[in-house]
Amino acid sequence: MPMDSDLESRAHGAQHDSLRLWLRLLTCTLLIETEVRARLRRDFSVTLPRFDLLAQLERHPQGLKMGELSRRMMVTGGSVTGLTDQLVAEGWVRRTAAPADRRAYVVKLTAAGKRAFDKMAAAHEGWVVELLGGLSAKERGELGGLLAKLKSHVNGSTS
Repeated sequence: MPMDSDLESRAHGAQHDSLRLWLRLLTCTLLIETEVRARLRRDFSVTLPRFDLLAQLERHPQGLKMGELSRRMMVTGGSVTGLTDQLVAEGWVRRTAAPADRRAYVVKLTAAGKRAFDKMAAAHEGWVVELLGGLSAKERGELGGLLAKLKSHVNGSTS
């Protein structure tokens, strides 16, 4: 990520420390996401949204309805349809009419899709381990605990 797009650099001493922390969290997230996107494209010729769709299906071998995929991925139904069309064409997923609702479709990984995803997922895990490698195991544990506490607070505040 170029230095001028480092969101944290926008903060200055007079701003509240919570704002600076928020910008640091966001910057770290964007830096990691940008690197993962680049590596997925470089090593597997796949986009992050396609990887995310495959990951959802890998977690649900029985398949998911298109609407459920859209909800889980937090994207429009049209986006899921486009991604699914591409993955069907590659032979990585299959789409069938839902048994209980002929208007809905269920999407499942094919055997080829599962093999391709397993390779991507193993590489992805290695990349994340590498990218977080600047922290010791103890620091990762502490950060994980603090982020869990923050997540719980934010979830409680947004109800």
